Amino acid sequence: MGGSDAAPAIVWFRRDLRLADNPALAAALATGAPVLPLYVFDEALEGRPIGGAARWWLDRSLRALDVELRAKGSRLTVRCGEARAELIRLVEETGARAVFWNRLPEPAPTERDAALRDELNRGGVGGAEFDAALLAPPGSILTGAGGPYRVFTPFARALRSSLPAFRPIAAPKRLSVPQAWPESLGVDDLALYSGRPDWAAGFDWTPGEAGAHARLDDFLDHGLAGYVRGRDTPGEDGTSRLSPHLHWGEISPARVYAAAGGAAAASGAEGAADKLQSELAWREFCAQLLHHFPTLPARSFRPEFDAFPWREDPDGFAAWSEGRTGYPIVDAGMRQLWATGWMHNRVRMIVASFLVKDLRIDWRKGEAWFWDTLVDADQANNAANWQWVAGSGADAAPYFRVFNPVLQGRKFDADGAYVRRWVPELADLPDRWLHAPWEAPAEIRDRSGGYPNPVVDHGAARRAALEALKTLRLEPDPAT
Repeated sequence: MGGSDAAPAIVWFRRDLRLADNPALAAALATGAPVLPLYVFDEALEGRPIGGAARWWLDRSLRALDVELRAKGSRLTVRCGEARAELIRLVEETGARAVFWNRLPEPAPTERDAALRDELNRGGVGGAEFDAALLAPPGSILTGAGGPYRVFTPFARALRSSLPAFRPIAAPKRLSVPQAWPESLGVDDLALYSGRPDWAAGFDWTPGEAGAHARLDDFLDHGLAGYVRGRDTPGEDGTSRLSPHLHWGEISPARVYAAAGGAAAASGAEGAADKLQSELAWREFCAQLLHHFPTLPARSFRPEFDAFPWREDPDGFAAWSEGRTGYPIVDAGMRQLWATGWMHNRVRMIVASFLVKDLRIDWRKGEAWFWDTLVDADQANNAANWQWVAGSGADAAPYFRVFNPVLQGRKFDADGAYVRRWVPELADLPDRWLHAPWEAPAEIRDRSGGYPNPVVDHGAARRAALEALKTLRLEPDPAT
């Protein structure tokens, strides 16, 4: 069955790779024009090259989106290059009279989008932009004085009180299509992930909108009730694992927020739902920080930290990134990250603290490593969370907090399930020695299969970090 010869409405997909709860798609459908779905691979939209693990996810997610579109009689047009130029070219090729897209929350694309909209309007091309990446548009949650929040708790309270009721948008059952399709690349042509060597062979993920909804349903059915404890127990599958789906827009945060509340009301797990909604609010807080403070990924939020005496330690960084620091909980986390493209949130804090406090290596090096290896790598979350651990960021995290990797391991991995999975050379050690194997008697240490001694003594490293912090003459943040 042929398509319509009417001028199409272009829907420009970016990090909103879904058909349900997609206001840009819904607006295009409402015009009655044939819909032309478009994706342009333009790394400049991210402000930096996309990391390897994220490229793997994007490859799979684009394929999944194309499958969904084809099931509805449509297809994904794929281009590669400078997004503005490619979009204008497609408008000229197809005679499109409207372009719809959902905004990216980062500051740089917001400015570029405004210029592009002006250019399209001057050419007589209509359309509209929408906010669909966050619960609240960037910059919309402000203090009573009209400024940005610098502390999470009052921000979360203001966010919660401002949220409208969730109104789901169903995915279309069928899409009206153009009579002729424009020239398109295949996803293969983007060369996002070659599979040679197949370093992602252990990735246990199902990218795409269907995978996102399946993950949410499974978590609400089987994980929500135990979430309060499970989110701090890395040896269990106790987290939602929705972060990459949210980053790539395969599911809307509003749907997750509302679904958690609804499931809790039905099951009596309100406390767990509140905690999950709080995690979504933290994601919003990070995005709002980046909106108001665009230098967050590169500069210390608290400028006095720019003078911190970081150490140059290539060997220490290599030991950290390869999971051979001699501290089992740290090494387990780094190995999980490399093997799966993801790390448990509690362990993210532990490994980050070890890098910036024990090794005194600049948090930006850790942020860059996470950017390359996380499937959920996100500019706002990555930068804000690294700065939070370093003590240079927003919120009331004390800069003198230094996680003890031994105590953290004993507290949150008491039975050793996490360490034994990811550091198998320690699998036969008794619980007593598992998180500090160097303290074990020689005959027990011999079971560790050559596991290394600690690269630093934590007690000495902690004292050195606190001495280094004293040189900054830090004052309490007046906003806290």
